[in-house]
Amino acid sequence: MAKKKFTGLEISLIVLFVIVTIIAIALIAVLATKTTAVEAISNSTSTPPTTRTTTVYPGSGKCPSELNDPINERINCIPEQFPTQAVCAMRGCCWKPWNNSIIPWCFFVDNHGYNVGQLTATSTGLEATLDRISSPTLFGNDITRVLFTTQNQTANRFRFKITDPNNKRYEVPHQFVKEFTGTAASNTLYDVQVINNPFSIKVIRKSNGRILFDTSIGPLVYSDQYLQISTKLPSEYMYGIGEHIHKRFRHDINWKTWPIYTRDQLPGDNNNNLYGHHTFFMCIEDETGKSFGVFLMNSNAMEIFIQPTPVVTYRVTGGILDFYIFLGDTPEQVVQQYQELIGRPAMPAYWSLGFQLSRWNYKSLDVVKEVVKRNRDAGIPFDTQVTDVDYMEAKKDFTYDKVAFQGLPEFVQDLHDHGQKYVIILDPAISIDKLANGAAYETYDRGNAKNVWVNDSDGTTAIIGEVWPGLTVFPDFTNPNCIDWWANECSIFYQEVKYDGLWIDMNEVSSFIQGSQKGCNNNKLNYPPFTPDILDKLLYSKTICMDAVQYWGKQYDVHSLYGYSMAIATEKAVEKVFPSKRSFILTRSTFAGSGHYAAHWLGDNTASWEQMEWSIAGMLEFSLFGMPLVGADICGFVVNTTEELCRRWMQLGAFYPFSRNHNADGYEHQDPAFFGQNSLLVNSSRHYLNIRYTLLPFLYTLFYKAHVFGETVARPVLHEFYDDRESWIEDTQFLWGPALLITPVLKEGTDTVSAYIPNATWYDYETGAKRPWKKQRVNMYLPGDKIGLHLRGGYIIPIQQPAVTTTASRKNPLGLIVALDDNNIAKGDFFWDDGETKNTVQNGNYILYTFSVSNNKLDIICTHSSYQEGTTLAFETIKILGLIDSVTQVTVVENNQPMKNHYNFTYTASNQSLLIYNLKLNLGGNFTVQWNQNFSENEKFNCYPDADTATKEKCEARGCLWETSFSSKAPECYFPRQSNPYLVHSTQYSSMGITTDLQLNPTSARIKLPSEPISTLRVEVKYHKNDMLQFKIYDPQTKRYEVPIPLNIPDVPTSTYENRLYDVEIRENPFGIQVRRRSTGRVIWDSQLPGFAFNDQFIQISTRLPSEYIYGFGEVEHTAFKRDLNWNTWGMFTRDQPPGYKLNSYGFHPYYMALEDEGYAHGVLLLNSNAMDVTFQPTPALTYRVIGGILDFYMFLGPTPEVATKQYHEVIGRPVMPPYWALGFQICRYGYRNTSQVQQVYDEMVAAQIPYDVQYTDIDYMERQLDFTIDENFRDLPAFVDKIRQEGMRYIIILDPAISGNETKYYSAFERGQEKDVFVKWPNTNDICWAKVWPDLPNITIDESLTEDEAVNASRAHVAFPDFFRNSTAEWWATEIIDFYNNQMKFDGLWIDMNEPSSFVHGTVSNQCRNTELNYPPYLPELTKRTSGLHFRTMCMETEQILSDGSSVLHYNVHNLYGWSQMKPSYDALQKTTGKRGIVISRSTYPSGGRWGGHWLGDNYAKWDNLDKSIIGMMEFSLFGISYTGADICGFFNNSEYELCARWMQLGAFYPYSRNHNIANTRRQDPASWNSTFSEMSRNILNIRYTLLPYFYTQMHEIHANGGTVIRPLLHEFFNDRITWDIFKQFLWGPAFMVTPVLEPHANTVQGYVPDARWFDYHTGQDIGVKGFVLFNAPLYTINLHVRGGHILPCQEPAQNTFHSRQNYMKLIVAADVNQRAQGSLFWDDGESIDSYERGFYFSAQFNLNNNTLTSTILQNGYINKDEMRLGFIIIWGKGKTPVTGVNLIYNGNTEAVKFIQEADKEILNIDLTVNNVILDEPFQIIWS
Repeated sequence: MAKKKFTGLEISLIVLFVIVTIIAIALIAVLATKTTAVEAISNSTSTPPTTRTTTVYPGSGKCPSELNDPINERINCIPEQFPTQAVCAMRGCCWKPWNNSIIPWCFFVDNHGYNVGQLTATSTGLEATLDRISSPTLFGNDITRVLFTTQNQTANRFRFKITDPNNKRYEVPHQFVKEFTGTAASNTLYDVQVINNPFSIKVIRKSNGRILFDTSIGPLVYSDQYLQISTKLPSEYMYGIGEHIHKRFRHDINWKTWPIYTRDQLPGDNNNNLYGHHTFFMCIEDETGKSFGVFLMNSNAMEIFIQPTPVVTYRVTGGILDFYIFLGDTPEQVVQQYQELIGRPAMPAYWSLGFQLSRWNYKSLDVVKEVVKRNRDAGIPFDTQVTDVDYMEAKKDFTYDKVAFQGLPEFVQDLHDHGQKYVIILDPAISIDKLANGAAYETYDRGNAKNVWVNDSDGTTAIIGEVWPGLTVFPDFTNPNCIDWWANECSIFYQEVKYDGLWIDMNEVSSFIQGSQKGCNNNKLNYPPFTPDILDKLLYSKTICMDAVQYWGKQYDVHSLYGYSMAIATEKAVEKVFPSKRSFILTRSTFAGSGHYAAHWLGDNTASWEQMEWSIAGMLEFSLFGMPLVGADICGFVVNTTEELCRRWMQLGAFYPFSRNHNADGYEHQDPAFFGQNSLLVNSSRHYLNIRYTLLPFLYTLFYKAHVFGETVARPVLHEFYDDRESWIEDTQFLWGPALLITPVLKEGTDTVSAYIPNATWYDYETGAKRPWKKQRVNMYLPGDKIGLHLRGGYIIPIQQPAVTTTASRKNPLGLIVALDDNNIAKGDFFWDDGETKNTVQNGNYILYTFSVSNNKLDIICTHSSYQEGTTLAFETIKILGLIDSVTQVTVVENNQPMKNHYNFTYTASNQSLLIYNLKLNLGGNFTVQWNQNFSENEKFNCYPDADTATKEKCEARGCLWETSFSSKAPECYFPRQSNPYLVHSTQYSSMGITTDLQLNPTSARIKLPSEPISTLRVEVKYHKNDMLQFKIYDPQTKRYEVPIPLNIPDVPTSTYENRLYDVEIRENPFGIQVRRRSTGRVIWDSQLPGFAFNDQFIQISTRLPSEYIYGFGEVEHTAFKRDLNWNTWGMFTRDQPPGYKLNSYGFHPYYMALEDEGYAHGVLLLNSNAMDVTFQPTPALTYRVIGGILDFYMFLGPTPEVATKQYHEVIGRPVMPPYWALGFQICRYGYRNTSQVQQVYDEMVAAQIPYDVQYTDIDYMERQLDFTIDENFRDLPAFVDKIRQEGMRYIIILDPAISGNETKYYSAFERGQEKDVFVKWPNTNDICWAKVWPDLPNITIDESLTEDEAVNASRAHVAFPDFFRNSTAEWWATEIIDFYNNQMKFDGLWIDMNEPSSFVHGTVSNQCRNTELNYPPYLPELTKRTSGLHFRTMCMETEQILSDGSSVLHYNVHNLYGWSQMKPSYDALQKTTGKRGIVISRSTYPSGGRWGGHWLGDNYAKWDNLDKSIIGMMEFSLFGISYTGADICGFFNNSEYELCARWMQLGAFYPYSRNHNIANTRRQDPASWNSTFSEMSRNILNIRYTLLPYFYTQMHEIHANGGTVIRPLLHEFFNDRITWDIFKQFLWGPAFMVTPVLEPHANTVQGYVPDARWFDYHTGQDIGVKGFVLFNAPLYTINLHVRGGHILPCQEPAQNTFHSRQNYMKLIVAADVNQRAQGSLFWDDGESIDSYERGFYFSAQFNLNNNTLTSTILQNGYINKDEMRLGFIIIWGKGKTPVTGVNLIYNGNTEAVKFIQEADKEILNIDLTVNNVILDEPFQIIWS
C-alpha cells in the first residue's frame, strides 16, 4: 500500500494548526499560574555569624539578555524529553534555543522554587519552613510547604534535610546511619548561608570564603514523585557517583546525565545505570588539597546531571532530600569522613586477599579439578576456587548437581587440604519448582512457611519473576524472618558442602521478565510522572514491579537497597555458619555502606582493552564509596579474551584489592595455566601474584586502616599528590595506600606507557633502583611481562615470603622494605592478627607496629601486642633502598638489650640498597636496627689515569677530587660522584631494543679529560637474541671508525620478549646502561658510574661487576685465571713482547666472562680494536679506556659458563677444526743450523719410539730470513721433508709478514707485491712505510757477536708490511705460498709469526713518524714502554691501510687487527695450496681469528712459574674462541732443565697444540735429547695422548660445530661449586678428562681438587672415591689423570704418528656414574679433508651405557674407512661389584659371546672384540650378565 502524499494546501493548514496550538497552551499556562514565563531578578543580604538569610522581593523579571545569558548555568526545565516551546511555556520557563541541543533551550528563571518562612535556630543547627512560589508545575503534586532543617553534626560534616512536615515520606532505613542526637558542633570549618527568596543554601569554607555548595543556581522542586535541586560547585574536578562506566575518574562536566538505579546490565560505553546506587561525590578545591564531599541519602531512582560551571542537578523520583557535606584538608580526609558516616569497611579475611579463580559454567567438577590442577602445576599463587550457578542442581540455591558435580564435598576437602578455599555463588531468586527427582525443594518450602518473600502490591502474595532456575520468588532481606531463614539455609547447605565464602549475585534485584509473571499494575509507582534516564526508561525493566512490597517499604523506594539488605542478611548467615569468623561476602549490587559488610566486583565486563582501562576508574570510585575490597573480572567476563589482553589484565588484576579471574559461559577458558605451563602469561601471572602475596602484609595493613580509619586502599594518585594538578586527572595509574604506584599497560600492542610520576622519590619495586623522575610524564617501558611498580620514598612496607596460598605464606618469614626519601627518612606500620577471627581489632587481639627511619636507624616499635600466636613470626630480612654510600656495619638492639653486631648483610652499590638477612626479630618485641654509611674508597674512579704522575694540582685543575692515600692502591684523584657529563633525552623503548640520545652537559664540562668531547651521542641497544644483546654508543653526526669484522648476528633481532634472559634500562643522572638478568634480578652490567667520557681520542666507560669472579682480557700474562680486582690496570695493544706480568703481548682480546653469585655466567665483548687499557677495582668494577673508534658491546647471557662461551663463539665464529695430525706431538726450535740437525732430532725420536707427528724449522731455513726462500745450509731440507711425509709425518713452515725491499736480485715476493700494491704506505702517498725485522741485507757478512740492536743497524734490510686487508694482498700472498709449495718445498701447515706487526725500529727506519697526535695520543693506555709511543717496535700509526671495500683506514685504528687480517688469507692460501685442511698457527690474534687458526702462547721462559701460566693462557684462549692453543713445552727462552722439562712434557702432552720449541743457543730440549728414562717417560705420556686422540678430536669437532671450550676450566662443568671458581692449576679436556699436573720443583705430591662426581684414575681404572681437595701422589715420571664417571671416551691404540695410529683398533673407556650410566660420542672423518663436517663427509656415533648394556647409535655415516674404525676393546670402569658371568655382542643381527676379563675387586671389565670384526659404522650392543 502506497504512502499518502499531502497537497500543498494540506501542509499549510497543518503548520497553521500547530502554531495556534502552541499559542493556546502558552496562554493557558499564563492564566493558570498568574505568572509570566520570564525571569525574576533578585538580590539578597545576609546576617552573621554562621547562618545568613536574605529576603528577595519579586519583581517583573525577564529572560536574560544575550549579553547576560551564562548558558552553562542554565538549569534544564524539560529534563525528561526533547524541549518544545509549548512545553516550556506551560512550565513557566525561559525559551532560548541554542545552536546545539546539549545546551538547555528551556531553562528555569527564579520564578520557581520556595521562599523561606520563619528561620529559627535549633540545638543542632537551623530549621525553617519553605513555601512554594506559585509557579507552573513540572510533574504535578507539588508540596506547597516543606521543612528545611540543618545539623552541624561535626566540625567537618554538615547535614541539611528537606522533608514534608505534614506527610511522612519514605526515608532510607540505613542500618548504620542513625538519627543525629547530638548538639551543633562548635568551631566548624564551614559557614552556612540561607537565602530567603527564593530559598537557596550556600555552604562556605570558613578559612578562605570559598563557596562549596550553592543551590541558588536553580530552583528547589519538591513534588510527590519529583525532587530537584541544583548546586554550583567551586571546582571542575569532581569524582564519584555511581554505579556507571564513567571511563575517566574525573567527571566529564560537559552536560552529562548519570541515572542512578540498581540494574542488572553489562557495563559498556554508555551512561547506563549499573548494579550499585551511590550518590556520593568529592571535589578537590585547590592545590592545598582542600576538598569536600557531597552525599545524598536517598535510594529512589534518580539522575544526576552535570554541566559546565560546574553545576550538579539532582532529579529524584521520591523520598526526601537529605544531604551531607564533608569538608577535609585533603581528598583522603573527605573519604574518611564519609565512611565514618555510612560505616567503615569490614576487615576482610586474610585469605580473601589471595587470588581467586572462577568461571560461569565449568560444566562439570572434572573440569574444575583440571583447572585447579593445571594452575597448581604452574605454581600460580591461588587461594580460592569459585563456582558459579553451574554447580547447582538446575541453578537452585543450596543444592549441587549430584551428576556433573559428583564428589563436590570431597573436592572441597582437597582444596582445604591444599590450604585453599571454596566460594559458592548464591542468587537471591528462589525457584518455585521441585527438585529434578520430584522431591520438594525445601529451601522454597521453608521460605514459604516463614513468609519471607517480596510480595505483590497486595502485600501478601509473593511476586513471581524469572531468573536462572526459571520461575522464582524473591527473598525480602529487609524482613527479620527472612534473615533468619537465609542464615538457616546457608547453615544447612554448609553441612553438605564446606564452602568458605559467599558470592551474592543478581541482587539489583534482577529478573528476566518485566515486573512479574503477570505484569505490573498501571499506577504511579510503576509509571511515575518522571522517569530518570535509566536503561529502557522503565523502572521495572529487568526487575520486579515498583508496587511490590517489602518490609522496608515499596519497591519504588527500596529497590536500590535490595543488594545492600542481602549483604546484611548474608553477613548474619556468615555469623551463623562461621561463628566468630569473618568469611567472605562478595556482592554485585551495592549502596552507601555496603562495604561495611561485603566486597564488590565491577560486574559483567567485556574482554576489551577499554574495559580493562575503565576498571581502574571503577575501582577508585568504589574506594570513595567505602568498598575498598573491589576489583573487575580479570581478563573480562564476556567475549573471548586474547593472550595479550589477558596477560596485561592479569598484571593489573594482581593489584586489584579483590583479585579474581572470571569469565562467562560460552567463551574460552582464561585461567592463567590455560595458556600453557611455561607461557609468557603464566610466567608473568605467577611473577606478579608472587609479588602480590609478598605484599599481602602491606595490603592487609591498608585494609586495617580502611576498617579503623576509613582510609582508601586502592588510592587515587590525587589523594597523595593533591598539590599537583596533573595528579587530579590521573586514572590510568593508582596507588596502594600512599606507597606503591602501579602503572599498567592498557593499550593493545604497546610496551611503552606515558606515565605520570608525581613529586616524590621513587624506586622500581622489582629492581630496587632509584628513579630520577619527579613530577613529570615519562615514557615508561613495560614489555610484555611487566607492569610498572614503584615504591615511594619515605615509606616502609611490611612483606612476607610468598607461597602458593595464604595458608602457607602466613607461616613464612616477614620482612621490611624501607624506601628512603631524599632526606633519608621513612615511616610505616604493620597490622597482624590471625586473619580470620571477627572483631580482632575491637577485641584487641592483634599486633601493631610502627616503623621509622632517620639518621641511619630503623626503629621497629610494637605499639600493641595481644596475639600470642603471631609472636612466632619474625622479621628476617630488611631491605633499605636509597643508601648512597656503602654500608660496612649493621647493629641490632632488641628490647633495650645491649647492641649486637649483625654480620649478614649485603650492600649493592648498583642499586644503592642494603639487604640485611638472617635476622630474627620476633613479633611482639621492639627493635632498633642501625647501619653506618661510608664513602668507600672502592667507589673512587680514577680521574687521572694518564701516563704522568697525578698530583693534587693536576687533579683539581682537571676538575676532580683529591684525597691523599698512604696505604691504599685506590686513586688519589677521582671523579665527583655527581659527575654527569651527558644528559639523556629522547629515549625510545621498543620490543627489539632501545635508542636514546646523549647531549653533552655543559654544567659538567669543567672536568677536562684528554682530547675533545663529542657533543652528541647516540645509544642503541639491540636485543639480537634471547641470550645475546648489543649496546652501542657512537657519534650520529660524524662517522667514526668501527671494527671491520663480520659477526654472525641476525639482520633483524630474533629475540622475543617472553624468552629473553635479560632486561635493559637506560639510566639517567648520570647516564648509564643497566643490564639485569631477568631470572635473578641480578644487575650484570651497570655503567651508571662517574667518569663516562666520549672524547675524540679518549673514550671511557665503567661498569659495576656482579661479582669478583671475572675471567678474560688478553693477551697479557696473568698470574691466575680469575682477574685480580685490587686496582690493577691491564693494557691491550698487540706487540712483540714476550709474556710478563702486565706486559701487553701478541693478541688483543677485549672479552671477559663473569660469574654471578647465583652461579650464572655471562660474557661481554667490546668490539673495538684501538689501543686500550682496563682497570679492575674491588668495587667490584671495571673501567675501559679506549683511544678511538666507538663503544660497541655484545653481551652473552649464558646462563652457564660453557653456554655463554658458546654464544660468544657463535657470534665471532666457532673455532677451526684442526686436521687429525695436528693433534699429534710437534717439535721445533729456533736455531737449527742445517738440515742434519733436524734429521738428527727426527731419527732419535723415531728410535726412541716417541710418538711425534710434526716437525718444524724456524726462520733458520730461510735465506737471510727472507720468506719463500731456502738457505744454502738447508738445501736438502725439501728432500728430508718429502721423506718424513712419506713416513706419515707432517711439516710446518714459518712465515713472517715483513718482506725485504733491499734485494739486489729479483725477489718475487717483493716485486710482485709492488705490482699488486700490497704494502702499507704513508697516507695520501705512494711511499712504503719501511721498517726492519729479521731479513738481512744481501751481500754482507753477519757478525753474530753483535747485539740485536747493533745488528738491526748494521745488517737488517728495509722491509715492507703487506696490508692483508686488501683483496689484492690475499691473492698475492696465496700466489707466493703456492709457488713456494710447488717449486721449492712441500709443507702441511703455516706458522705465521711477528704479525703484531713487529718491527725492530720504532715506526719507520728513521724512528720518526709524521703524526704526533696518533703516535703519542692525548691519552696513552697503560702499555709496556708507555711513554715511548704507540709506534714503539711497530709501524707508525698514521700509515694507511685499505679495507676490502676500498675504504681507507689508519693503522692507528687497525693495528691490533694485523695478525687477524693475516690469518684468513693464510688459511685460504694453505688450503688452496695443499688441497687439504691444514693448520695455521698465528702469534697475533683478535676475536674471530680462531675460525682460521690456532695460537701458541709466545716466547715463554724455561721457568717453573711458566707452567701454570700456560694453563691460564690456554683457558683464556678457550674463552676467546681459539682452542687450538698451547705453550712452548719446556720453555722458549733460557736453558731448560731436566725436572722442569719432564713435568712440562707431562703437562704439554695435554695441550691441544702440543709443541716443544726453544730458542737458538740453548740446549736441545726435545724428549729424545735428555736420556732414556726421559724418553721412556715421554713415550708413555704421549702414548696416553695418542690413545685419547679420538676423544680429543671429537671434542675439537664439538667446539667447531657448536662453540665452547676444549681446555675447560673446572668451573665450566661445576659452576655450582664455588671452589672451582678459583681453580686454575688443573683443567679438563672437554667434560670428562681431568688433568692435575705438578707445577712446582722437587714435588712428589700434588694437591688437586676433585669436584662432586665419580672419578676414575686413568692409570688404574679405579674409582678414587674422594672429593674435595686431595693430595695425590705424583712421582717424577707420572701425571695425575682422571676420567669422570658418566662419560664414555673413544680411544685408539697409539703408534709412532697419527698416520699409523689411525689404522689401529679403536677402544672405548666407559666410566660409569653411580647410577651405572654413561654417555659419549665419536666424530670421525679422514682427518684432513676441507669442510668434511660442513659437507657431511664424516661419521658420528653416540654411545650409551645403561646398567649392564652398552649401545651405539649411528648419527651420521658420511665417512667409512673400515681399517680405521675397528672396535677392538671396551673397558668398563665402575661396573659394580657383582661378578660378570658372560658378555654378549649383538651386531649385524647376530648375537655372540665375546672374550672378557674382569677385575671384580676393582669393578673393571675388559672386553676384547679383536676377533669379532666390529666396525663402528654399524650399531652394536654389548650386554653382560
